[in-house]
Amino acid sequence: MSLLVRPSVALHAAWLEAHEEWGPGIHEDGFGLVETDDVRSSEGLRMFVDRLLAKEVSPGDDGGTFRWIVEDGEVLGGIALRHESVQEMDVLGHVGYGLRPSARGRGLAAAALREMLCLAKARSMNRVLLSCFMDNTPSVKTIERCGGVLDRIVTTDRGEVGRYTVRPS
Repeated sequence: MSLLVRPSVALHAAWLEAHEEWGPGIHEDGFGLVETDDVRSSEGLRMFVDRLLAKEVSPGDDGGTFRWIVEDGEVLGGIALRHESVQEMDVLGHVGYGLRPSARGRGLAAAALREMLCLAKARSMNRVLLSCFMDNTPSVKTIERCGGVLDRIVTTDRGEVGRYTVRPS
């Protein structure tokens, strides 16, 4: 099964392989990438990883816990738990995740989400918000499989977004 690991420069080649299969875009939400990240160079990846790890100990609403989904040394995806308050997460959600195409359909996203929900509970988060496009059926099923309850659907310029609540147990 999968293993969630802290981001590491030691996984640079495996991370790049996943990134190249995936291609850039918002579907890499769980990786915490921003447009200015230079992840191709060793120094750029080190700066990216350092930024993610610093967020884990960051006080206040800027914090987050990032994990890579790794199996047999292969980076299969990423997942992030944002530490912001519920009010700040009204649109985005506390959790973002994604899997590279070749890793989908194996239950890895649900396993990773369950592990992150355990981390949320350890942080005393009694309510975790998740969102996904309603036409992303695999993500909808993953969220519901992990206890997500649909609160509402919001129409955005990119489509309908489902807003789900999960209560970590």
